[in-house]
Amino acid sequence: MRYAYAITSALLIGGASAALVLQNPAGAQTAQNEPGTISASAPRAGAPMSFADMVSKLQPAVVNISTTQRVTLQTNNPFQGTPFGDLFGPPQGSRPVTRPAESLGSGFLISADGYIVTNNHVISAGSRTAVVESIKVTLADRREFTAKLIGRDPISDLAVLKIQGSNLPFVRLGDSERARVGDWVVAIGSPYGLGGSVTAGIISAMHRVTGQGGAFDRFIQTDASINRGNSGGPLFDLNGNVIGINSQILSPTGGNVGIGLAIPSTEARPILDRLMKGESIQRGYLGVQIQQWTDDLIKQFGVKKGQGELIASVVPGGAAAKAGIRQGDVITKVDGKDVTPDQTLSFLSANLRPGVAVPVELVRDGKTMSVRLTPETRPSEEELAGFDPDADGNAPDGGDQGQAQTGAASVGISVTALTAQIARSIGVDPSTKGVVVLGVDPASDAAAKQIARGLVITSVNRTPVTTPAEFNSAIARARAAKAEQVLLYVMRRGGQGGYFAVDLAN
Repeated sequence: MRYAYAITSALLIGGASAALVLQNPAGAQTAQNEPGTISASAPRAGAPMSFADMVSKLQPAVVNISTTQRVTLQTNNPFQGTPFGDLFGPPQGSRPVTRPAESLGSGFLISADGYIVTNNHVISAGSRTAVVESIKVTLADRREFTAKLIGRDPISDLAVLKIQGSNLPFVRLGDSERARVGDWVVAIGSPYGLGGSVTAGIISAMHRVTGQGGAFDRFIQTDASINRGNSGGPLFDLNGNVIGINSQILSPTGGNVGIGLAIPSTEARPILDRLMKGESIQRGYLGVQIQQWTDDLIKQFGVKKGQGELIASVVPGGAAAKAGIRQGDVITKVDGKDVTPDQTLSFLSANLRPGVAVPVELVRDGKTMSVRLTPETRPSEEELAGFDPDADGNAPDGGDQGQAQTGAASVGISVTALTAQIARSIGVDPSTKGVVVLGVDPASDAAAKQIARGLVITSVNRTPVTTPAEFNSAIARARAAKAEQVLLYVMRRGGQGGYFAVDLAN
């Protein structure tokens, strides 16, 4: 996933319910896309003859956004250790230096007095050592303004700026839920710094989930050409309504390959409304870890494909835990809304109001049940980041090798008891109950599914195992029942875990 933005100099910038309606007094300036002003000149249904009349009305409201940044870099002294070392830097051979940098992106005016919508990544520092010194906005008529940041929301990748002006051309947000796959759309922005560039295409998909995760992984997909620098610019329908904020591109090269992604206007509207008022954005939080479905897991849990999401773990003391939700539950509905691949649990939970109880429907051991859950406030991204689940832990000690090898041929995994000392060495809570993997047969299905030495197995077929003997007995029962697979719950460094359906050896 590559953000759609442009760069100059040395810096790369990495790169969404109340209605947002700004009332104008009688006789005041109207929006460039005011109802009735576009339709008469818009291309007719079917294959349009031209977008020219429509674009001429909308283009003045689209702006170019650039930032001036200063990046701190560490440089090495090439003469360190020589008689000339002190002349070219500190003796330790490294010194910080600063370099100027710029970034380019797009945005659009949503009021005559200068409020501007863009992406958060367009106006953010490009690295941890960079500082944004100023934000400049250039209008279509080449007028330049210094912009003030009013509010930003990194999770949805939205930001609101303000420039000082009056009688400025602006556009209004439309209703993206009325858009359909196959509708014509027009994007206007500044790809690669080329201000006022216009591209056209169709809507390729609605509610596109890209798999990158997060509460706002749901986009409008379009084949209108979106490139670096289009970020923050508007996506219009043929009536001139802003139905999306161009945000990202999916590309193996970083350039346009016909898969552009825009934040739907209906999802952006309540966030922008609060940002304009200077309010913080609060989102619901369930306190669960979600695991992606595989065909093996769907078979093991006996659910229909596309039905609900699997809970891999529950945060102790969190909202889900208090509601009685457990590891291994499949949540199918939240507040009456189905959990589907297009309407994920992350999306639904993020749009819940913290502190307001809602019904949650789930499937546990094949039985449907309902609980009442009161969402908490979503923690900051820094708090959620926690640890690196892919970090390598120290390998466990050998333990009881005789017990460990029993049953290894059945599933291709040898285990030993998980002691408090081993738990600390591999980075899991010392109170964790389970067995630790000593080795995996490289020819086994377990190895193919990346189960490796140092991981912890806490259950087999959803039955807890705390010793190698219990692990071996559970595997033996599965073989006696002529099962083709066993369902293992595996934890890695830091305590994150998930289910794995592993083939038994023939």
